[in-house]
Amino acid sequence: MNARSPRRRTGTVSGSAYRFSHLHLENWRNFRHADVSLQRRSFLFGPNASGKSNLLDAFRFLNEIVSVGGGFEEAVAKRGGVSKIRCLAARQKPDIAIGVKVSDNGTDVWEYELHFAQDNQSQPRIKKERVVRNGRQIVARPNADDKRDPEQLRQTHLEQVRVNQSFRDLANFFRSVRYLHVVPQLVRDPDRYRGREDDPFGWDLVEKVTSTPKRTREARLNRIRDALRVAVPQLKELELWYDSRHIPHLRGRYEHWRAQGAWQTEEAFSDGTLRLLGLLWSVLDGSGPLLLEEPEMSLHPEVVRYIPQMLARMQQRTGRQVMISSHSSDLLRDDGIGLDEVLLLRPAAEGTGVQPAGSNAETKLLLEAGAMLDEIIIPRTRPTSPEQLSLFGK
Repeated sequence: MNARSPRRRTGTVSGSAYRFSHLHLENWRNFRHADVSLQRRSFLFGPNASGKSNLLDAFRFLNEIVSVGGGFEEAVAKRGGVSKIRCLAARQKPDIAIGVKVSDNGTDVWEYELHFAQDNQSQPRIKKERVVRNGRQIVARPNADDKRDPEQLRQTHLEQVRVNQSFRDLANFFRSVRYLHVVPQLVRDPDRYRGREDDPFGWDLVEKVTSTPKRTREARLNRIRDALRVAVPQLKELELWYDSRHIPHLRGRYEHWRAQGAWQTEEAFSDGTLRLLGLLWSVLDGSGPLLLEEPEMSLHPEVVRYIPQMLARMQQRTGRQVMISSHSSDLLRDDGIGLDEVLLLRPAAEGTGVQPAGSNAETKLLLEAGAMLDEIIIPRTRPTSPEQLSLFGK
């Protein structure tokens, strides 16, 4: 952190909720190799096509393995098959690997490791699956049963209820991961719901608010209203409201020259207001890790700088882990962001590298000399040549 003055460590939570503490990747998309520690908040910065979305997708992949209607084969197929997932720089060791550590109140409790490749029919096959709990290995595959029946290597033990009883807490934690990239036009769509649940683009946002018990709903909306005042100072009230057809809406009262102000539903909210509202509701609505893509979209730069504070205020109540990808230097203007919370993604000929900002001695020296975090981080995320970007898809 900047050495000129003590900085507020917003987002520090002493809760006992599980969170990801470490991520290991081999040959996953842009990343030939990556090892990175994760905090309660993590900010991912890098140029276009550096792999910010692909890094977050590793957590989505684990979520889809254990989700209803998902599974290992379905998660691979959804991404176009093993060959589409494998890093273009992979050569001698072509297997794809994802490994995570999961901590509880700062102590690592779980480790999960999955290696996979494709067979002669281009079908995904598990090469290794490993589960460790409190330092003791409880799953190690391939095992004797797998050798007798190799077809079993088409499924992880993680997704199988009959065998995951001893580590079902880990499977449930993966199931709690949520990805969010609110599209305001979908929130406004009058036919928005149509049976969708946990829609990553916010299609079910109003329905989630509606289905929440009244007391909890009103408390959350009041907290969101208070947080939103940084971005929308005229917003005085925020509530759930039903129109004449008994269709639910989010409704806000804005202060203006009339004594009673003016009411607007989500159909008239700005894109930025809807994105922030969806983001803040999601932080409060659940306990698992929340993956956010470019929350600064549609927002004024002076508002973007307050997003970390808004998130921190919500996190203090839930303890929920949040990982954020961004291009915005304004996001880094928050004094409460620590160097250990910022991950730098830099494309190179052999794959994108991931480096915590705090691991760079020069960064610390520049902060001590009076430079601001955004002035240091953004230049360091720029690729060194156009050829590097041509090697990798986002």
